[in-house]
Amino acid sequence: MLNLANLKTIVIAIVIGEGSSGGALAIGIGDKVLMLENAVYSVLSPEGFSSIVWKSSQRVQEAAEVMKMTAKDLYKFKVIDEVIKEPEDGGAQKDINMVSEAIKKSILKNVKELKKLKVEELVQKRYEKFRAMGEYKTPEG
Repeated sequence: MLNLANLKTIVIAIVIGEGSSGGALAIGIGDKVLMLENAVYSVLSPEGFSSIVWKSSQRVQEAAEVMKMTAKDLYKFKVIDEVIKEPEDGGAQKDINMVSEAIKKSILKNVKELKKLKVEELVQKRYEKFRAMGEYKTPEG
């Protein structure tokens, strides 16, 4: 992960299905982290969470809700930078051309924005973004 964090080039990560386990940590290092609307992203599966927290595999659905692993939730918590829309009637597999075009458009937009930064600034912002992830602040600041 340290090598990825120090790359002197733009890093854009896209979660297209299920980003989980140790790979989820690496994905978070991207200058921009994009996610398909129906994808999920977490360092632990709901099954694993349920087994660890409740010592039961019967509460997987509840675990998934508590974990806030949907694109909508992760965008709200600033874990990801953008949600890429999918077809309403069944997800990406229903219209792969539409989703591919949306991904392409998002990549081009983000690359154009990130290219404006100097290399040192790009790497520093990436570091600061990753370090701030999950940071809790009280209402007082």
